[in-house]
Amino acid sequence: MARKWPIAALGVITATGLVLAMYGALVWAPTEATMGDIQRIFYVHLPSFLTSFLAYFLVFIGSVGYLITKDFKWDRLGLACAEIGTLFCTAGLITGPIWAKPVWGIWWTWDARLTTTLILWLLYVAYLLLRDFMEEPARRATLAAVFGIFAFVDVPIVYFSIRIFRTQHPQPVLLGGQNSGLDPSMNKVFLVSWLAFTLLFVLLLRLRMRLEENRSELQQLRRRWMLQ
Repeated sequence: MARKWPIAALGVITATGLVLAMYGALVWAPTEATMGDIQRIFYVHLPSFLTSFLAYFLVFIGSVGYLITKDFKWDRLGLACAEIGTLFCTAGLITGPIWAKPVWGIWWTWDARLTTTLILWLLYVAYLLLRDFMEEPARRATLAAVFGIFAFVDVPIVYFSIRIFRTQHPQPVLLGGQNSGLDPSMNKVFLVSWLAFTLLFVLLLRLRMRLEENRSELQQLRRRWMLQ
């Protein structure tokens, strides 16, 4: 019971944050002068990708941690974060074309930002598939850790792509230079949305890690029973 209470409290806080974020996106934030109301999808689109970057960074940390210590808790962290990160990355890839069609007149274009982002998604789908194809735990964890480190290389490439290449994608509104930035009200709503998505990530990670820990304990009990 003591372990359930923090998760329940985190769930309430996360739900509150998500409600506030959606209220801010739909009501509080001003309508963007050029794009109109479709721009409000920004408050889901960008936080989804930023949260996926956080998750993939933790996959990298978990991969390095496992290769150094051979402790399966790091492998479980990598697995959980890869699954959740791919969920958020999928949300970003879905909301992007929905936003792009009314603004650009096309659903998709193979520019540097979009292409590297799709590659990022495919890399972590491949990471998850790799784990499914291997049964021996230590070998699976080792190969997944190596691949998890390799896959993370694409995260900074995605982030810096619009700074390095000429792309269809808009220039960055965060740390983008003198002529970039958001209206103060938009910026506040964005920060609330980003915080809410981060809380959702932490909640999902806690739940997923607990599930993986319970599964590991069950497998250990099954092995002991078979050896008796």
